[in-house]
Amino acid sequence: MCVLSVLAGAEPVKVRYAQGSSHGFLALKTLDGRLIATGESTQTVHGGRVTSRLTFHFLDGSTDDDVTIFTQSNTFRLISDHHIQRGPSFPKPIDFLIDGESGQIISRDKEGKLTQEHLDLPGDVSNGLPPNLLLNILPSTTETKISYVVPGSKPRVVRLSIKPKGSLPFTVGSLRRKATDFTIHVELGGLTGVVAPIIGKEPADYHIWLQNGTPPAFVREEGPLYEGGPIWRMEEISPTFSH
Repeated sequence: MCVLSVLAGAEPVKVRYAQGSSHGFLALKTLDGRLIATGESTQTVHGGRVTSRLTFHFLDGSTDDDVTIFTQSNTFRLISDHHIQRGPSFPKPIDFLIDGESGQIISRDKEGKLTQEHLDLPGDVSNGLPPNLLLNILPSTTETKISYVVPGSKPRVVRLSIKPKGSLPFTVGSLRRKATDFTIHVELGGLTGVVAPIIGKEPADYHIWLQNGTPPAFVREEGPLYEGGPIWRMEEISPTFSH
């Protein structure tokens, strides 16, 4: 077992809009519009805990499955996050479980070997949470910082900087709306000397567009699904019916 320590994170995001039960469908596309995966998003509430699951089924047989459990009493707190990526679309498959309460990190490699490590996780660790968190961040907030555990042979905690980068007009049928572009940037500073050299080159930014309003609404996401991966676009998809 390996023990790594990180600097304390920022304050957890405060709850403005409590998350409820939901079920929706998503499309994952390349930036030129080619469909590569179809996704399903579910969220259920039991007592004080919310279980969120996002699963993508790729045309090449790959799977991206992320199950997140969190609480939302005054602030959002991660209980656990179990993220699996496997198949041709993922050159480095992962099976990665974070216990947000104990700090235990359990990973399984492609041969099935389990590795367990411990991280001193800050209270704002946010794996699986960014879309829910952004729904609760005002567009007028200059910057919000949260912590995130990066999977790998040596898991490490990085700091994410979330900033609104202006608005983008869009239409839904005859309706005209505006969406705020929230940019998520991985900061390489603020880490201990042991962790920082592992990061290497700076990862690409991630973008989430939310419709302005009360409450705000998800519009689109763009970014890599894994470290060093291509930029893909995530949008809601409408069902089609055979006649």
